Amino acid sequence: MYLSLLFSERCISAFDPVSSSSSRFFTCSIRKTSSSLSKSSIPSFSRLSVLSMADSAFKKIQIQRDDTTFDAYVVGKDDAPGIVVIQEWWGVDFEIKNHAIKISQLEPGFKALIPDLYRGKVGLDTAEAQHLMDGLDWPGAIKDIRASVNWLKSNGSKKVGVTGMCMGGALAIASSVLVPEVDAVVGFYGTPSSELADPAQAKAPIQAHFGELDNFVGFSDVTAAKKLEEQLKASGVANEVHIYSGNGHAFLNRSPEGVSRRKSMGLSDEDEAAVELAWSRFNSWMKHYLA
Repeated sequence: MYLSLLFSERCISAFDPVSSSSSRFFTCSIRKTSSSLSKSSIPSFSRLSVLSMADSAFKKIQIQRDDTTFDAYVVGKDDAPGIVVIQEWWGVDFEIKNHAIKISQLEPGFKALIPDLYRGKVGLDTAEAQHLMDGLDWPGAIKDIRASVNWLKSNGSKKVGVTGMCMGGALAIASSVLVPEVDAVVGFYGTPSSELADPAQAKAPIQAHFGELDNFVGFSDVTAAKKLEEQLKASGVANEVHIYSGNGHAFLNRSPEGVSRRKSMGLSDEDEAAVELAWSRFNSWMKHYLA
């Protein structure tokens, strides 16, 4: 039920044309016919492909908060500034691990931590991803993020930022409002509903990135980006909102599997210059506020 608090109630499930009481809360209606995004048209990657070739780069840890424990994956220098990297709706899959490794290797070096919000489950197609996201404990996810930030600060990172993509981008922006220990945020193509967190009440600097062609209405389209920009102006915190011409949703996903998955979902834009620019802006922002 708490899924309704993350996404705008004006939209329906982006990938499920039959909206149940829970799936209706995934409020990013995409302007495509439901048949174009049928389950049969989306590649279902094997369990082995979900395991990134770079899995060995990560140290698996466990973090406790309240009366529960969750797994997290850490990569980077022990004493480096920390960045919590929040998953897309797929879960902790190859793409979010690729992003975390990329972040850890940016200058001057960061310590990236991915909290496993789905507790070990990964969606291999859109139906599975939708089911997992519908079942997510959203207040618990915010608590996981806060516990991850505090774990980093207790283990060598003097300052810690939060970033995320899509679902994770919305949660990252929400963390600026709800997690007082966060020092900086960068969100990619996702905004929280005001019921979850009002960005006008943000307390940490926020940089946000959106694709001009993103058609997840009310969540990550240009209208949502412009609304976020106005909310951040009202917050008084340092902020930047960038919109990338000719790019769609999830434009950072550049692994071969990620490109194939985007194309199967009707997202065919490929703009390496925009990807490089977004990462450069991300690096400058985090380096400035986490130094």
